Amino acid sequence: MIYLDYQATTPLAPEAREAMLPWLGGPEGAGFANPHSSHRAGRGAAAAVEVAREQVAALLPPGGRVIFTSGATEAINLAIVGSGRERLAVSAIEHAAVLDTARFVDPGVALLPVNAGGLVAADVAIPEGTGLVAVMQVNNEIGTIQPVEALAARARAMGALFLCDAVQGAGKIAAPEGADLIAVSAHKMYGPKGIGALWVRDGVDLAPLVHGGGQEGGLRSGTLSPALCAGFGAAAALCKTWWESDGQHVERLWTKARALFADWTLNGSEEQRWHGNLNIRRAGLDVARLLSECRSVAISAGSACASGSGRPSHVLRAIGLSDKDARNAIRLGFGRYTGEEELERAAVAINAAVRAQGV
Repeated sequence: MIYLDYQATTPLAPEAREAMLPWLGGPEGAGFANPHSSHRAGRGAAAAVEVAREQVAALLPPGGRVIFTSGATEAINLAIVGSGRERLAVSAIEHAAVLDTARFVDPGVALLPVNAGGLVAADVAIPEGTGLVAVMQVNNEIGTIQPVEALAARARAMGALFLCDAVQGAGKIAAPEGADLIAVSAHKMYGPKGIGALWVRDGVDLAPLVHGGGQEGGLRSGTLSPALCAGFGAAAALCKTWWESDGQHVERLWTKARALFADWTLNGSEEQRWHGNLNIRRAGLDVARLLSECRSVAISAGSACASGSGRPSHVLRAIGLSDKDARNAIRLGFGRYTGEEELERAAVAINAAVRAQGV
C-alpha cells in the first residue's frame, strides 16, 4: 500500500512509539502508574507528562499554557464553548469541529468568505460585536495557508478572542502568532491518535467542559495517559529537530507531484499553501470508481471526517466550484515517510485508472 493521505493522519514516528513503550508497562514495572497519584511511581508518570507538555509547547508561541485533551475536536470545543462568547465569526472553510461547534453556540454564526484560491482576505468584514473569531492556519482539504496573524490582530483590536485550528500546520510551519487559542493534534504530526492539546494564551479564561477531578488546571478533568503524552511530546520534538529536512523533502515531493499530475486542475492557491497537500480535479472523473480501482494507493476524496456523507465538499463549494466539479476532486497528502519512487508508482496507477475512464 502506498500511503498518500497525510491530511487524514500521519504514520506514527518510530521515535514516538519508543517513547510510549515504557508507559505501557505491565505489573512487573511502574510505567502503568496514574500520573495524578502522589506516590513515587505516580510522580514519575507525572514527570513524563510534564516533559511532553514542554515538548509540545516548544512548537507553539511563548506566553501560554498547553492543556492536553483527547484530540483537536475536544480542544476546539473547549475553546469555543469554554470561552463563553456568544457571537462568533468563522471562515467558511473551517473543519467541521469548528463549524458545528460554532453553530451549536451561535446558530447565526457569521461565515467569513474565501476567494477562488481558498484564502480569507486579511481585511474581510467581521461583524461588529463578534466575541470570537476562528480561522484555521492550514486547510485540511486544499492546504491553503490563511493570513492568521493579520486576522488575529484585527480580532484583538475589536475585543474578540482569536482561535486557530493549527492541526495541519503544527510541526510543519511556524506557529500562528497573535492567537489567543490554538488547537493541535498529535496524529497529524507523526504522533499517536487519541491525544491533542489546546494552547491558551496567558490571561485568557475558559470554563471547563469536563468536570471531575480537576486535572489540567481544572480545565479538563480525567486521568491523562502518560504513554499518549510521551508519544505526543516525542513527535513534537522530532518535528522541531527535523523541521528543515522535512520541509525540503516535502518541497521535492510537491515539485514531482505537480509534474506527474500536470494535466489536472489544482484546487486552491498554488503559492499560499502547504505543499504536502495536493488537491486536484479532472472533469468527468468518477472518483468513487477511481478509489475502488486504485486499491494499492491510499488517497482521499476530501476530509476523512466527511467521507461517506455523499455531500459535496463545503470547502470546494466555498471556492466557487459547482457540486459537479467538487465531486471530480481527489486529495493526495505526503510527508516525511513518502518516497519519491512511491509517489511515481502511485501517479502511474492513478493516471492509468483515469485513462480507463476516458476522461
